[in-house]
Amino acid sequence: MITENLTEVRSRIAAACVRAGRKPEDVRLIAVSKTKPVSMLMEAYEDGARDFGENKVQEILEKRPQMPEDTRFHMIGHLQTNKVGQVIDKTVMIHSVDTVHLAERIEKEAAKRDLVADVLLEVNVAREESKFGFDPDEVEAALETIGKFSHIRVKGLMTIAPFVENAEENRKFFKKLFQLYVDIKSKNIDNGTMSELSMGMTGDYEVAIEEGATMIRVGTGIFGSRQNGVERV
Repeated sequence: MITENLTEVRSRIAAACVRAGRKPEDVRLIAVSKTKPVSMLMEAYEDGARDFGENKVQEILEKRPQMPEDTRFHMIGHLQTNKVGQVIDKTVMIHSVDTVHLAERIEKEAAKRDLVADVLLEVNVAREESKFGFDPDEVEAALETIGKFSHIRVKGLMTIAPFVENAEENRKFFKKLFQLYVDIKSKNIDNGTMSELSMGMTGDYEVAIEEGATMIRVGTGIFGSRQNGVERV
């Protein structure tokens, strides 16, 4: 099942890139493996997947030692400041930096280990009360502060769009994040490291690619739904 699903997702990525005049290799597929057993991750790995997204620190700590060394784990869920130290050197990127306070903690923990943490700033583009993230109007000021930290490299922006039946409804949010991304790059606030846009999940990743996503986060489309049917990534 996973092999067939990956083939389908990759085919859709390629088609979306053709429509947008982009190269498929410019879009990184992150297999969202939260709640999934290592056996399923290995099946995806054997079919070429290397980037896996997890929502919980504990799952990264449990799964990472069981996976091949070249597996890349991404922290895509809300990260509590008291767990930063556990995961700072276990992930290739933290997608969910949603406050300056969290960035300060990442800076502190990265400095202890003499490493530079790659992060994305999470933006609540749709301004949903139930979501974490910076308000779009707050991003530039936050970046002015975080950009001065020597152990954090802000690689780009991330958003979680609303859950909708029609993916086209989210196009406006992806457009808005892309425009914010372009504006920030033009001002060189981030010292030239801004290169990633993490947006789009199973239900809307094709639209996200058409609007400039460089990373998409696909769970259900690869691993199938949870038994209770509520998963939507």
